[in-house]
Amino acid sequence: MADAFYTPDPANPSRFVSTELTRGPWSPDAQHAGPPSALLGHAIERCEPRAGFQVGRVAVEILGPVPLEPLTVQTRVARPGRSVELIEATLSTDRGPVMRANAWRFKLAEPELELPEQFLPTGARTGPDQAVSSHFPSTQPIGFHTGIDYRFVSGSFADPGPAICWIRLKYPIVAGTTPSPLERTLAAADSGNGVSRVLDWNRYLFINTDLTVTLHRQPVGEWVCLDAATYPQPHGIGLAESALFDEKGPLGRSTQTLFLGPR
Repeated sequence: MADAFYTPDPANPSRFVSTELTRGPWSPDAQHAGPPSALLGHAIERCEPRAGFQVGRVAVEILGPVPLEPLTVQTRVARPGRSVELIEATLSTDRGPVMRANAWRFKLAEPELELPEQFLPTGARTGPDQAVSSHFPSTQPIGFHTGIDYRFVSGSFADPGPAICWIRLKYPIVAGTTPSPLERTLAAADSGNGVSRVLDWNRYLFINTDLTVTLHRQPVGEWVCLDAATYPQPHGIGLAESALFDEKGPLGRSTQTLFLGPR
């Protein structure tokens, strides 16, 4: 089995070979959206990096199934600024784009702002050491579900409804690198609609068309916690929303718009 979700192409620094760890749960030929979202984050952080700046929001549009094929990432600073700038990123196969992302990068306050104590991060969740380890019920022997750890504080894959789940990458997103806090958060956040699913896996689809992650601070440590809930509607559009935490306290939020339909 591979030891990373992607391996760089030595001949092209913008091209990455997808390994079997990126595979999604339902098709042997399509990726889970978590790894390519994290790959976009990997590229965004390397786009004309500036000291003292940090990504505060990433909005990913999923243009279609992401095949298990080599992927090329292109990035550019679409709107430069002294304090805030917008970065655009596109993820493509040889047949065209499969994902797009916009990211806002912010200049960090120097010196740091003096805030009232009640607004500073505080531990608010049972940690991963006290949570219950779980395995995603995938039909595929190797994939994204085997490349991460799931530990539930409440809820489970077997029980529909809201859930609190800690998620940790077992492998780097890109071989030879250490996953950044942004990469780890994007990879985890795309599981919100899975850990909090409300519909029967075998009868319904609940596929997200996008992923938006807003971070008011970077996570510390390997684990990211999702306090997730899914809100389905009978007309076939749903929403998955997750409050994001680490062991120090709140990080931000993520949302996913869902297409709901019979399988």
